[in-house]
Amino acid sequence: MCSQKKWSQHDASRSDWFYLYPTLYPGVLVKRYKRFFADIELDSGETITAHCPNTGPMTGVCKVGSRVQVSRSDRPTRKLPYTWELIQVEDTEPTWAGVNTALPNRVIKSALAAKLLPLGDYSQILPEVRYGADQKSRVDFLLMGDESTSPIYVEVKNTTWAQEKLALFPDTVTTRGQKHLIELTALLPQAKTVMLYFINRGDCTHFAPGDSADPTYGKLLREAIALGLQVLPCRFDISPAGIRYLGLAELVLAD
Repeated sequence: MCSQKKWSQHDASRSDWFYLYPTLYPGVLVKRYKRFFADIELDSGETITAHCPNTGPMTGVCKVGSRVQVSRSDRPTRKLPYTWELIQVEDTEPTWAGVNTALPNRVIKSALAAKLLPLGDYSQILPEVRYGADQKSRVDFLLMGDESTSPIYVEVKNTTWAQEKLALFPDTVTTRGQKHLIELTALLPQAKTVMLYFINRGDCTHFAPGDSADPTYGKLLREAIALGLQVLPCRFDISPAGIRYLGLAELVLAD
């Protein structure tokens, strides 16, 4: 089980981590409801309601009674001062999984700035750029270089569903995700397109599309890959101290 103490960013070396959590408070998940709320009993004995920054079903990572970690904000405008950040899942072994879906893009932006990922040449990182046939979608990152290089469109998907060591996305039907695949495929071959899966738990070594949850998404992903879409299943170690990059998971496409 996890430590009973509060965690702070002083517990980690800044040079080793892409993100350091603020001071975290440990507790136990009592229930999650209305998507955005979670009742948590802190180790101090206090029961609080925390904001759940994850709109998805959180398949496999939302078990009542699990150890969790929350952060606290002192901003007076916040209705809920606590934010649910982590949950401990016990599949093959106890592992922390990230709950806060606002963090993956922040982490990936740092990784892009550090030129950590195999994406080719670029000198500009542009977030939230409109694209697609109707220009109503926004790609997470557009990477630009000089006139001799193709633009690189990077879409980031948070991934926490797993079966043993296999990370899976999506964990539910996602028409939005299907639309992203269709729009990225339409950009080929004039541009380079990348689907980056942020594996928000450190125990997975492989990645596959979640065909049992959304077979259409799996079909579209395989078609896009055949046409040139690059897939980067990025593994991250998650702990109450912070988030570290572990490298790429092995892509599994057999359906």
